[in-house]
Amino acid sequence: MNATLPSASFTPEQKEYLQGFAAGMAAANVIPFVGVDPAGKLTASAASGAANLAGPELWHGWPVDEISREEQIKRERDPYDMWDMVLAHARENRGPQGADVFRFKFHGLFWVAPAQEAFMVRVRIPGNVLSSTQMRALACLADDLGGGYGDVTTRGNIQIREIEPRSVVELLTRLADVGLSARGSGADNVRNVTASPLAGIDAAELLDTRPYAKALQMVLANSRDLFGLPRKFNVSFDGGGRVGVVCDTNDVGFVATRVGEGGDVGFRVLLAGITGHGRFAKDCGIVVAPDECVAVATAMLRVFGEHGDRTDRKKSRLCYALDRLGEAAFLELVQAKLAFPLRFVPPERLSPRPPADKHGHVGVHAQRQPGLSSIGIAIPVGRMSAAQMHSLARIADAFGSGELRVTVWQNVIVPDVPDERVGEATAAVEAAGFATSASRVAGCVVACTGNKGCRYAASDTKGQAVELARHLDERIVLDSPINIHLTGCPHSCAQHYVADIGLLGAQVPQGDGSVEGYHVYVDGGVEQEQGLGRELARNVPFASVPGLVERLLSAYVERRAPGESFVAFARRHEVPALREMACVEAG
Repeated sequence: MNATLPSASFTPEQKEYLQGFAAGMAAANVIPFVGVDPAGKLTASAASGAANLAGPELWHGWPVDEISREEQIKRERDPYDMWDMVLAHARENRGPQGADVFRFKFHGLFWVAPAQEAFMVRVRIPGNVLSSTQMRALACLADDLGGGYGDVTTRGNIQIREIEPRSVVELLTRLADVGLSARGSGADNVRNVTASPLAGIDAAELLDTRPYAKALQMVLANSRDLFGLPRKFNVSFDGGGRVGVVCDTNDVGFVATRVGEGGDVGFRVLLAGITGHGRFAKDCGIVVAPDECVAVATAMLRVFGEHGDRTDRKKSRLCYALDRLGEAAFLELVQAKLAFPLRFVPPERLSPRPPADKHGHVGVHAQRQPGLSSIGIAIPVGRMSAAQMHSLARIADAFGSGELRVTVWQNVIVPDVPDERVGEATAAVEAAGFATSASRVAGCVVACTGNKGCRYAASDTKGQAVELARHLDERIVLDSPINIHLTGCPHSCAQHYVADIGLLGAQVPQGDGSVEGYHVYVDGGVEQEQGLGRELARNVPFASVPGLVERLLSAYVERRAPGESFVAFARRHEVPALREMACVEAG
C-alpha cells in the first residue's frame, strides 16, 4: 500500500456535472442571506453557520417540496425519537397505521398486516456470531411472545414472527438483557453487518473479520447521523478464506488481500453492489489497512447520507449516487472526511482471492486450531422451531465452545467441536431434525419470507421451497450441490439473480384469475462464478415448477462434462437449448 489516491481525473461528463453544481450554488447565492447568529441577532453572513431564512427550505440539501414520501415521514417525526410511540402502542395493544408502519421498521419492528396482524422483529447479529445464551434467549422469546419459531435471513439476522403489539416492549427489553438489538435492522439504515462465517477458525483466511464487523456496529449504534440514510445500506467483511460472504452483492464490501508477494495484508474495497438491480460491487482500486477500514466505512456512509438521492426511492441506493457523482469524485469526498490518505494499489500488485468453497458453510470441516472442527448445519429455508433453537444452543454448549455462527445462506455453524466428538455432535444435530450434508437439495435452498409474512410477496416461498426440495431429493441424486433461491417479489431478498436456479414469485394468469408461480432464472453466481442469472421461463405456475427443475437437473446429471458444475454446464448452453432440456416454452 504505497500510493496515495491520486487527484481525481474527471471525465467531461463529471466536469459538466460539477460546473452545473457550481453554477447552481452561485445562483443560490443571489438569494440574500438572513440568519440568526449564536447571540440571537440577525446576520447577513452565511459564515455564521445558521440556516438562511430567506432561502428555500431544505432537507439534507434537497428542496422539501421535492423529497420522497418516506423522507417527508422522517422529516415530520424522526424515527430515532419515537420510544414514546412504541410504549403507547404496546400499552394499547395497537398496531401502527399509515406512516408509522414505516417508522417502526427503524427499530426492527415490522407490522406485516395483512399477511399477519402482528409484528415481526429482526434481530441484528453483528459479524454473524451468536452465543448459546443468546440463541436460548431467542428461542424463549419465540415461544413466549411469538409464533414459536425463528428464521435465519440472508444477512444472518434472526427474525421472530407473530408478536402482538402488547409484547414489543418486553421483547426489546429482553433482547437488550442478552446484548442483542433490533435497532436499525430495517428501513433506511445499515443492515446487519456481515462477516466470514468461519472467521477466526479458517486456516486459509488472511484476516479474522469479526472485530471489524463488531466495531462498525458500535459506530452505528452511537452515531445518530447514520440513522436515517437515503435508503438501506449493506456492508460486509470477507477475510479471504475458504468460505466467502458474497461481498460483491453489498453496497460496500471489504475483501482481505495481500499487497505484493509476502507483503502487508489489507482490505480491497468493493463499491455499489445491488444485484436486485442487476449490479455487482466493483473494486474501486483502493486498499485500506485493517485498522482503517471502519473509519473508511463510516466516511463512505456519511458521504452517502449527504449526497444520496432523497427525492426518488428508485434512485436512492449508493450505486445511483456513484452514477451521478462519479467514482473519483465520490472517493474525493470520502478522502475529505479522513485524517489519513486513501491508497490506490494497482490490481496487479494484489494477490487474487482464492476461489471460495461454494458450499463450505455446510458439513464438517477442520479448523485452524488443531484437533477442532466446525459443523455446518443445513437449516431448510432458514426456519427453526423454538425447540430446535434450544437444541442448537445445547449442542454448542455440549460439544463446542458455546458459540454459533449464522450464515447468509440461512444455515448455522457450530464451531470448536473436538474431532473425537464430531460423531456425537452430528448425531445430536440429526436428532434435532437437521442435516450436516449439502448433497441434498434441501440443504442449499434459500427462501425469503413469502406471502405468509410479507405483503409484497406474490407466492408462499418458504412453504413451496420445502415442497420443491422434497420433490427433488426424492428423484435426483447430486454429487455436486446447487443453490436454489426463491424470492417472493422483485425486491429480491433471497437474491434469485445469483443462484444456480433462481425463482422470482409472480401471480400467474390462469383462466379468469391467477395462481402463485414463478419466473425461472439459471446460472447466476457470486465471487469466482460472478454473473447474473438468465431468464429461462416466465409465469410458471408453482404446480409445474418441481417438474421443470427436475428435468433441468436430470439433463445436467446426464450431459455434464466430468467435474462440471451446474453453473458451468448452464453457461455453455444457450437459453433455447436449456428450455428444450426442461421442456418449457419461452415467454
